[in-house]
Amino acid sequence: MTAPVTTTRRARLGQPEAWGVAVAGAALYALVAVLQWRRLEAPSWDLAIFTQLAKAYAGLDAPIVPIKGDGFNLLGDHFHPVLVLLGPVYAVAPSGLSLLVVQALLVGVSAWPLTALAVRWLGRRPGLAVGAAYVLSHGVQGAVRSQFHEVAFALPLLAFGLRALLERRWRASVLWLAPLVLVKEDLGLLVAVLGLVIWWRGARRAGLALAGWGVAWFVLATAVILPALNPRGQYDYTDRLTVGDVVGDPLGALAGVLGPGEKVVTVLLLVLAAGVVGVRSPILLAAVPTLAWRFLGEVEFYWTWVWHYDAVLMPLATAALLDALGPRPAEPDRRRPPRVAVAIGAAWLAVVLTVPDLPVVRLASPDTWQASPRTEAAREVVGTVPQGAVVASDISLLARLVPTTTALWSGTADNPVADYYVIDRQGGTWGGDPPEDAARYAEDKHPGTDYELVLDREGYQVARRVG
Repeated sequence: MTAPVTTTRRARLGQPEAWGVAVAGAALYALVAVLQWRRLEAPSWDLAIFTQLAKAYAGLDAPIVPIKGDGFNLLGDHFHPVLVLLGPVYAVAPSGLSLLVVQALLVGVSAWPLTALAVRWLGRRPGLAVGAAYVLSHGVQGAVRSQFHEVAFALPLLAFGLRALLERRWRASVLWLAPLVLVKEDLGLLVAVLGLVIWWRGARRAGLALAGWGVAWFVLATAVILPALNPRGQYDYTDRLTVGDVVGDPLGALAGVLGPGEKVVTVLLLVLAAGVVGVRSPILLAAVPTLAWRFLGEVEFYWTWVWHYDAVLMPLATAALLDALGPRPAEPDRRRPPRVAVAIGAAWLAVVLTVPDLPVVRLASPDTWQASPRTEAAREVVGTVPQGAVVASDISLLARLVPTTTALWSGTADNPVADYYVIDRQGGTWGGDPPEDAARYAEDKHPGTDYELVLDREGYQVARRVG
């Protein structure tokens, strides 16, 4: 067991290098967000969903999100009451872009405690490298690329909590980590593992209390709260796990966890992000619950790193790296610099291996800085749909329609009859086979209802209900 690491409040608040990394990270990803918005990027419907949630909270309403279904309370989908904090932000700046900027700021804030500790323990240059590796990590960039998700709020809580854990400030660590259960239901298990790490490090009572807190909230959220608020009276994600197969065929389930190759790559990148030496730290065990629910199922996009699912693993990886390297010794150690260099080099390799399509790398392309050539057409679409109208849309302009309308996703089977339908015939929603006519598409959705095409420009179509 290592000796306690003491630190003064002044030391914790200092480190101008850490402030620099935090500000640079926030500014970098805010820039990426603005450029994504200008290019009309919409990788999924999630930004529209969370924008609709923020709009509801800004109006002091329950988070009813019609995009998910008629009267759907989003707290019955995932347990994320922390997102009530988006309400005031949206009230000031009612746009999906506001959520992207909030996410960028949360990334920047999370970089500060980890970088400050790295600088203090390893020295200025290695510490800066660790901070930069975290900010540019594949998990963080994957989250930014896939746009806003609730897990962005987990990053600063984890970063501050893990730093306090490494510094053996047990009370502060527990206070930072405990609110993670309000970010997403599965994080209760991550909290529980970190509670056991605190227990193992010697804070028995605090560690057990945190572990019990995490497990209790996981059970409460998945077994009580989510089914109670879900329109179908269930936790929607249970059937995506093959828990029964684990019990009936543990060897087969183990083989499934270890393959196919996407899972191996995801684990490899996590190990590299932890500098390889980070596997020595029990902190990395907190990644197991997240990897387990992703790998124990047949949902293929859970297996890879390219979405936002690896984001919460990045603070764990960085903290594990620091835990393995430990504080800088008072006496010179000739063997230490190579070990630090190799570990940090491995962390950077996790970035390099995922370079081709990362949003930061895309900044080198001139096309990234250009607004979409269909920007004016998109504005005309949004302007064509009157304020307050009920509009069903595919994913492309869904987030942009949320602030002024009651937006629905056109793919939902039981949607009410919409006043307008919006289709992007060039969008990825249709897999290369878009509807020929938005009016006919809407009429097929709602037999007996008549629509007319009122706008057809640059691939966008708007149909209006006439009967």
